[in-house]
Amino acid sequence: MALLAPVFIDTSQTGGDIPFTGPSANSWLGTDHLGRNVLPQLLVGGREIIVVAMTIAVVVTSLAAILGTTAALRPRLGVLIERTVDGAMLVPPILAIMLVLLSWPAGGTVGLVLVAVLVGTPYSARVFAAAAGGVAATGYVEVAVAGGESLPYLVTREILPNIRDTTLTQLGLRFVEAMYLVSTAAFLQLPASLGESNWALMVRENSAGILLNPWAVLAPAIALAVVAMSLTLAAGSVRRQASVG
Repeated sequence: MALLAPVFIDTSQTGGDIPFTGPSANSWLGTDHLGRNVLPQLLVGGREIIVVAMTIAVVVTSLAAILGTTAALRPRLGVLIERTVDGAMLVPPILAIMLVLLSWPAGGTVGLVLVAVLVGTPYSARVFAAAAGGVAATGYVEVAVAGGESLPYLVTREILPNIRDTTLTQLGLRFVEAMYLVSTAAFLQLPASLGESNWALMVRENSAGILLNPWAVLAPAIALAVVAMSLTLAAGSVRRQASVG
């Protein structure tokens, strides 16, 4: 719904009421700081955040899976990943995003995605390397290595299909992390291209009237939490079904 709502709802035509009025028959969640109906803003405010967070999660998980499984097959690369992770963990992700986007304002959403991928991939790659290590030591992988199979073949055909649980778990966790980073960046208005009525910005702009209409703040905050939890639960369900199958 959050992805498709902007196609059907025109928020530019909502407004004109008293700011921060409580829920009523005409505005179920009351009005925001500009007197606009909160409900339409809520329905259209999640698309940019969700799309950007999902993009980050998919890219990070894909890169980490490739690097981690490669590291399990090539120990020297594993050492390099360990050193990179140790260095990356010294810099908080949100601080890295602030430093890059404040010094590169034109970066916008692209800059946000690039930084989030750079700070998120090393740690996830370590997780994949640990999961792939046991698979790499199995007999059928050793036979494939002895048979002269290429590294891409070993990664995509021998290792990754056998660590699907890890992949699904990491995808869910990386999405939650990406939602946190993107929401924080949107709250700070670092990438202006995330839209004028996204959920994080709704929390920021309506916080001054939380005592008058708490739903103007609570509704987008709850929406952020529900979306993050939903994908994690969905990934867990798919993982359990795959394990049973």
